[in-house]
Amino acid sequence: MKRFRCGDVIPGCTAQFAGTEEDILAQVGAHARRDHGVADVGPELVVSVRAALQDVH
Repeated sequence: MKRFRCGDVIPGCTAQFAGTEEDILAQVGAHARRDHGVADVGPELVVSVRAALQDVH
């Protein structure tokens, strides 16, 4: 399982997500559109999210 903290990519955001990488990417895409006004979740954002993923033990 992995964890992602949105604040690691967008300073000040307190949202956190956990699950498989695919689950997190789907959740983050919806969060980015809904809460940050991101119209297009492009490859740059996906790369940033993947780089900030942390393993949860």
